[in-house]
Amino acid sequence: MGILTERVNVKKIRQGARLPAYGSEFAAGADLYACLPGEVEIAPHETAMIPTGLVMEIPEGYAGLIYARSGLASKKGLAPANKVGVVDSDYRGEIMVALHNHSAAAQKVADGERIAQMVITPYLKAVYGEAEELSDTVRGAGGFGSTGSK
Repeated sequence: MGILTERVNVKKIRQGARLPAYGSEFAAGADLYACLPGEVEIAPHETAMIPTGLVMEIPEGYAGLIYARSGLASKKGLAPANKVGVVDSDYRGEIMVALHNHSAAAQKVADGERIAQMVITPYLKAVYGEAEELSDTVRGAGGFGSTGSK
């Protein structure tokens, strides 16, 4: 099975904006870049909205999921504040990354720096229906940690 491809139209709305780019041939997420007039300093345990300078036309039936870049998160403590950002297919505003500083030191973000990664993924539009009963399973209502480690 090959890799699925779908065109995503992207418009640059700020000078210096960069299109998302994949870091390797089989990368699932495309890097998003900061589009800033200079550096931004994020204080410890604070969040800053970092613009990308891009607006996108994500195809209907797909969503853009914005995740942390592992290197940025582990080395500088910077990751999306909402853990995973969701960009819906009908959103046409600028893609912004709410970058949170989880570290105890101020961190700087420079123009052009890779700040997050976006995975474009199909989704299921659920039709929620109320039911009197649900089917039984072995797990049942067991929650957090209920399956144990084997």
